[in-house]
Amino acid sequence: MDFDLGADHLLLRDTVRSFAEAEIAPVAPGLDEREEFSTDLTARMGELGMFGIVVPEEYGGQGMDYLAYVIATEELARVDGSQAATVTAGNSLGIGPIYYYGTEEQRHRLLPELCRGEGLWAFGLTEPGAGSDSRASATKAAATDTGWVLDGSKIFITNASSPISRGVTVQAVTGGAEGRPELTCFLVESGTAGYSATTMHGKLMWRGSDTAELSFTGVAVGPEAILGELGSGSRQMLETLDNGRLGIAAMGLGAAQGAYEAALAYAKERSQFGKPIGSFQGVAFPLADMAMKIDHARTYLYRAAWLKDQGRPFRTEAAMAKLYCTELASEATDAAIQIHGGYGLMKDSAVERFYRDQRILRIGEGTSEIQRIVISRSLGL
Repeated sequence: MDFDLGADHLLLRDTVRSFAEAEIAPVAPGLDEREEFSTDLTARMGELGMFGIVVPEEYGGQGMDYLAYVIATEELARVDGSQAATVTAGNSLGIGPIYYYGTEEQRHRLLPELCRGEGLWAFGLTEPGAGSDSRASATKAAATDTGWVLDGSKIFITNASSPISRGVTVQAVTGGAEGRPELTCFLVESGTAGYSATTMHGKLMWRGSDTAELSFTGVAVGPEAILGELGSGSRQMLETLDNGRLGIAAMGLGAAQGAYEAALAYAKERSQFGKPIGSFQGVAFPLADMAMKIDHARTYLYRAAWLKDQGRPFRTEAAMAKLYCTELASEATDAAIQIHGGYGLMKDSAVERFYRDQRILRIGEGTSEIQRIVISRSLGL
């Protein structure tokens, strides 16, 4: 086994890290405080090729692998969860379904702009009454002589209401018996009559990313708006979540890494009782635990991404990586604040933002409890 990254992956890591430290780090606190989405940063991340990383060049992507996507996401999250969220949702949830399930016409029409970061596409699954139970969608699509009419709502949808949002992939009920709905995905473009996206404010985390509540009132679309085959919506959504869990795991790993680095630097600089606080075991041991667990998390996550790239089953491994990395992010950011003491609770401390941003990671793309269900089912339970 070769655990060394190749030249392309090393170059990508260094490029994204340099960009995140030079361009994102100085403005992230202000964007967070103002709850402001940055079209400028999104455009620059697009110029660097951070969108469409795994999409072939013929559709405007970079033609790289999922390991590259994980590395890029990790490096962004090491500095700022909001920008990492924009990229992660833009790739796995926005671009991914169109690339994997779309027609050639849909791919060529939509993907190039999305891969350039000039537009964003959203993933409309969660509803007020349908969270972990993804098949409980109340949004309905009724067949007409010319296509379909959608009615319903979605909530907590990333990248749906910014000035560059181009549309959303929507799961809707198209038929089926009671208790066994037929679910189909539709591509609904921004500006379609009856479709609206309202930005949600007052978030604990990812305050520099775009989160929206969506409404569909008599939204008429043609048959060409169907993504894939009629009735394949649930499978598409669940497979998309498998891919997305690699990105959320990378965000957890990046947040843990960023918090660990901040805590390590502070432990070396801060003195009490006449010596650096890092010389005391009460501080040194948590840092040692963080270093060990981060290394283990990275090794396992990269393996899960490798399985995906090899075309091998990876659903269980993605769930394990997502569960471990996101719970590690919670542990590491909490420890980082404890090491910082009162200073870690202040808004001008990076670990304060890491602590808030990581909290969603145990919820998005399936809660920690859902990951344990996925894992336990793989055990035959």
